[in-house]
Amino acid sequence: MGNNNHYLVPEAKEGMQKLKEKVMAEQGYNVNPEQPNDVKYEVAEEVGVPLKKGYNGDMTAKEAGKIGGNIGGNMVKEMIQMAEQSLTNKK
Repeated sequence: MGNNNHYLVPEAKEGMQKLKEKVMAEQGYNVNPEQPNDVKYEVAEEVGVPLKKGYNGDMTAKEAGKIGGNIGGNMVKEMIQMAEQSLTNKK
């Protein structure tokens, strides 16, 4: 799985990595703060997807979705909670 993350706001990259680290740690995963993207290997093992370092071009979209959906879905939930909290605090 290649890393094709291109942020619209490049300065957001560090914050997104920290969010991923926080959210996945809360989900019970061991997240290395130096390499937060490596959590995908632990997720892949848990969902039964054969992910390896390097080339994974033989992986199906369904398999990739099982990994990325788990990570990204939890990040989106957290961002929604953060936005709701922010709106509540402004009232």
